[in-house]
Amino acid sequence: MTHTLEEVLYTARTRTTGGREGNGRSDDGALDVRLATPGSGRPGSNPEQLFAVGYSACFIGAMQLAAAQHKLRLPADTAIEAEVSLGRIDGGAHYQLAAKLRIALPGLDDSLKRTLVETAHATCPYSRAIGSNIDVEFELI
Repeated sequence: MTHTLEEVLYTARTRTTGGREGNGRSDDGALDVRLATPGSGRPGSNPEQLFAVGYSACFIGAMQLAAAQHKLRLPADTAIEAEVSLGRIDGGAHYQLAAKLRIALPGLDDSLKRTLVETAHATCPYSRAIGSNIDVEFELI
């Protein structure tokens, strides 16, 4: 099922060359990153790292919106330690991602933490984009 945007809020524009051993740059120059295959020993970030940063940043934003619904602000030291794993499935025939978000919401009770995470997962554009296509695990730390 696809969803057509009713209103575009922002469009990121990038140009990538060379695949996992190349470079990626945004049209405004704010992002200019050398890419390297995981385990290659070459300098550079890999797509899984970039996805982990993007997903966790977006997820914190979704938790901020969820907190506002409860008339509160997230703690200033809210943090997410994201793990995005690249592996194989189907006897090695296909590549697949999995994600684990370790979420720190210090000073909030466990019930509220779970509510914020569940609400954020239902509304975060990254969570919605991956849907049930990859395993996502949440851990409150």
